[in-house]
Amino acid sequence: MKTTDNGTWEWLRSYTRDHGASPQDLEIFDEVSSRRQFFGQVGKGGAALALLGFGAGTEAALQGLFGRGMIPAAWANEGVDITDDEAKKVLADAGKEGLIVYNERPLNAETPAHLMGDAVTPVKRHFIRNNDRVSERALRKDPQGWKLEIEGEVNNKVSFTLDQLQGMNTVTYRLPIECGGNGRAYFDPPPRGNQWKNGAIGNSEWTGVPLRELLNAAGLKSSAVYTGHYGEEPILGDRPPFSRGIPIDKAMEEHTLVAFKMNGEDIPAVHGYPVRLVVPGWYGSTSHKWLNRIVIRDREHDGRGMTGYSYRVPKYPVAPGARPPEEDMVVGGPWRIKSVITGPAADSEFRVGQSIKVTGHAWAGEDSVKEMWVSTDFGLNWTKAKLGSPANKYSWQQWETELSFDGRGYYEIWARGVDTQGNTQPIVQPWNPRGYDGNLVHRIPVMIQA
Repeated sequence: MKTTDNGTWEWLRSYTRDHGASPQDLEIFDEVSSRRQFFGQVGKGGAALALLGFGAGTEAALQGLFGRGMIPAAWANEGVDITDDEAKKVLADAGKEGLIVYNERPLNAETPAHLMGDAVTPVKRHFIRNNDRVSERALRKDPQGWKLEIEGEVNNKVSFTLDQLQGMNTVTYRLPIECGGNGRAYFDPPPRGNQWKNGAIGNSEWTGVPLRELLNAAGLKSSAVYTGHYGEEPILGDRPPFSRGIPIDKAMEEHTLVAFKMNGEDIPAVHGYPVRLVVPGWYGSTSHKWLNRIVIRDREHDGRGMTGYSYRVPKYPVAPGARPPEEDMVVGGPWRIKSVITGPAADSEFRVGQSIKVTGHAWAGEDSVKEMWVSTDFGLNWTKAKLGSPANKYSWQQWETELSFDGRGYYEIWARGVDTQGNTQPIVQPWNPRGYDGNLVHRIPVMIQA
C-alpha cells in the first residue's frame, strides 16, 4: 500500500468492488486513480495521497472503509461559479460568503461544514433553497401593501399587515431550517435533485408571532386538519405555485412561527422578506418564504410539492434504485437524528500525537439528541463526545471532543448522534427515490504527518 504502481490501484479497486462499492463510487475511484486527477486532488491538502500510506490506519481502512464498499471522504466534488445577475444581487445583499452554489434559477447554495461552527447561524453562512425566483417585493425591500391572509376551514377570514404582526406579542427562538434533500449526495444510486452534502441547514434566531395565535384569531373549524402555504415568488415555467403544508397539530405547536426578523434584523430578500414561516424540525420547504396566504384545509394539502414523489418517501423500506408506486408514498418528515462535524475542516493536516479539537452540531427533528459518538478508525470503535443542551426546543446542540492519532497516514473522523428514542445515524444511507431524510454518519478526511 506504499507504492503508486498500477497493480496497487487495481488490487484496491477490486477489493472495494468485491465488498459492495457502487458503480458511481468506482467511477470516482477511476478518476482519482489516474495520475493527473490524483495529483489534482492532492493539491487540496494531501489527504488523497495518504491513501497509499495509511500507516497505523491501514488495517482499519481496509476493514471499516474499503471493506464496506466505501471510498475515502477526501474524494468529494464541489459546486460551480454563478453568472446570473439576480443571483449575484441577492447573494451580495445578504453578504453571503463561502457558499457552494448548485444552480442559479432557482438559486440554491449550501454552506461547507467547516463554516457552520456558530451556535447561531449568521446570515452570511445560512444556506439557500428556492423552488422559484425571489419575489419582486423582497428585491425592492418594500413592505407597502403586504398582508397575510388566512382563509379556508376557519370561522372568520382574517388578514394581518406587517405593522399588526410586529405589534403583537412576539417571541424569538433559535430554530433550524433544513432542506429535505440535505445529505442527498450520499445516496446510492444518486437520486435526482441538488446533490446537497451536509450544509443545507441553518440555525438562526427567528423573531415573529406563533402561527397558532393567528389561527386562533381566525377560529379553526372542527374540519380543519391541514394548512396550505402560498407566497409572492414569481413562478419558473408553466406550472402551479409551489405550495406545501403541515398538519394542524404542527401548525399549533408554539415554535412554529410567522417570522419577520432573522438574527434581529429584517429578513434578507433571499430568505423570505418581509415574512416567512419557520416550521422547525420538518423539511425546510414547509417554511414558506415571501408568505402572503395560508389556506386551512379539511384534508391533507395537495399543492405543488405535496403529491407524487415530491417531498414524499415510501411507506416501507425499498431497494436502492427502486421506484415504488405513487400510492405507496407518504409526506416526508419530521427530520431524523443528524449531526455535522464543523471542525477541523476536511483535509486538515496534523502531527502524530497532536491534540485535535473536534466540534459540531446535532439535532433530531421532533426529538432531542441524547449522545454523540466519534470514531477515528472508520467506524470500528466509537468514543463518546461532550454534548451541550439546546438553547430551546428544536435548536441544534453543540458537541466537542479532543483526540489524537498515534501514527501517520490518512484517517477519517466520523460523527454519529443518538436521540432520546435510541435512534442513531446509519453508516449506509437507506434509499428513497428523491433522496430525502439523508442522515448518514458525517465523515471528514484528515492527514497525519510524522
